[in-house]
Amino acid sequence: MITIYHNPRCGKSRDCLAFLETSDKKFEIIKYLETPLSLNELKEIIRKLNINPIELIRKNETIWKENFKGKELTDSEIIQSMVDYPILIERPIVVYNDKAIIARPLEKINEII
Repeated sequence: MITIYHNPRCGKSRDCLAFLETSDKKFEIIKYLETPLSLNELKEIIRKLNINPIELIRKNETIWKENFKGKELTDSEIIQSMVDYPILIERPIVVYNDKAIIARPLEKINEII
């Protein structure tokens, strides 16, 4: 099954959800701001994305700028920052089986489904 990690306040995330709703695929929605990811869940998503943790950070968020910008952080510290502040997680994330993508641009969804 497809999983979308969704933020309803984000236009790109809403577009991704609308795209999935018009497909013939079954999917589940996880509103990750309401149901934050655990450390292990986030590590698994990063593994499926095949990226470095810093690539999943929304660097323009105020929380990042005020608390983390310019600091030398380990991957573990970066992941923990996203666990502590889920708003820092780039969105939307779509996971299908053992692959995941950040659906920006939206057409990237076609790479995994």
